Amino acid sequence: MNKATTAKFKQAMLDIRAELEAHDASEKESTQPVALDQSSVGRLTRMNALQTHEMALEAARRREQQRAEIDGALRRIEAGEYGICAA
Repeated sequence: MNKATTAKFKQAMLDIRAELEAHDASEKESTQPVALDQSSVGRLTRMNALQTHEMALEAARRREQQRAEIDGALRRIEAGEYGICAA
């Protein structure tokens, strides 16, 4: 793979990684634990909040997995091994 193509892939991965980090920052509040106080919210509202919380946590886990894959690809680019089958 030539250097221009590799540089293009590297920049694309860095851009995606930056988007993931920005998304993490914007969703920080939704991954916080849900309050147990049912006097301030109803049972169904709390159940909805718990579901939303779990969905946010799963999305954060997926973003972390994507970041790990991007970091691996960036390491392979730096080592000159990107684009080589690792079978």
